[in-house]
Amino acid sequence: MIDSITDHHLVALIGLASGLLLGLAARLGRFCTLGAIEDVLYGGSDLRLRMWGVAIGTAVLGSFGLMAAGLLEATDTYYLSVRWVPLASIAGGLAFGYGMALAGTCGYGAIARLGGGDLRSFVIVLVMGVSTYVVLSGPLAPLRVALFPQAEVITTTPPGLAHWLARLTGLPVTALGLGFGALILAGALASPGLRAKPKQVAWAMAVGLAIVLAWAGTAWVAATGFAGVPVASHSFAAPLGDSLLWWMTGSARPITFAVGSVAGVWAGAFLGSLIKGHFRWEACEDPRELRRQIIGAALMGAGAVVAMGCTIGQGLSAFSVLALSAPVTMAAIFAGAALGLRQLILGFQPAE
Repeated sequence: MIDSITDHHLVALIGLASGLLLGLAARLGRFCTLGAIEDVLYGGSDLRLRMWGVAIGTAVLGSFGLMAAGLLEATDTYYLSVRWVPLASIAGGLAFGYGMALAGTCGYGAIARLGGGDLRSFVIVLVMGVSTYVVLSGPLAPLRVALFPQAEVITTTPPGLAHWLARLTGLPVTALGLGFGALILAGALASPGLRAKPKQVAWAMAVGLAIVLAWAGTAWVAATGFAGVPVASHSFAAPLGDSLLWWMTGSARPITFAVGSVAGVWAGAFLGSLIKGHFRWEACEDPRELRRQIIGAALMGAGAVVAMGCTIGQGLSAFSVLALSAPVTMAAIFAGAALGLRQLILGFQPAE
């Protein structure tokens, strides 16, 4: 039985296990990107945004801890092996954020809602998965490549904040990364309101741990296996398309980390909804809402491909290795979401 488990099965199981944490955090810890942005802009609360800070700080500490222990090579990660194109981060982030506001959730959130019985999210997952491949390798791929060319890093310094500072100062990369992680975590926990809710802190840390476990597990398989599987962590744009393709053609293509990751988030969210007693089937009764969600999902898929990641891919996985693209992309996503929310809530009326 054990001999029949291939490297592809192992990375899928790693994605499944670490994805479970993300799914549980979404349902039990209310970990949500758009929800955090809405709370800050219209709810007067930064608690969920600080939860993001806790998750990022935990992920950075864990990832650079792996590097310090020799268990993860920075340049094996996708985000530090590709040249950073600032315009792509800005344009893709704005499109993703605006689409997220229209759809009412991101790819990760859509999978989590689907785990709670929300069939509207199933439409978002399908459209976003197809949209990513239309732009990634479909009819719009040549246009994307022409406007936002992606190429491997040609310098000896990966496009990461800690790596560039190490080059300038001569300090160890891992020490700088661990320092940044500690500062981010301390800044997020500076809020007495968040410290008063240890469960929220614990779930935010679980999200960061899920990112680290994915890096550690896939790096180990890549180093000890023979299939040449990539070192990966969670992201929910192209992996949605990968999952759709695998479920349709699984007998002709190997299972991947992405398939396990998506399944893990769904399963974790399903379990979380059962634990809280919140599982119920929901459908869209308003054609205008459905139209808005379809448009938003299409924008998210395209934007994530251009920006090389979504709220989880750039906001956590890329941030965990301090890729230069991460803070810029997340700022653009925030701006795009703020614009979309203003349109939905205020209709672009001038402020009084």
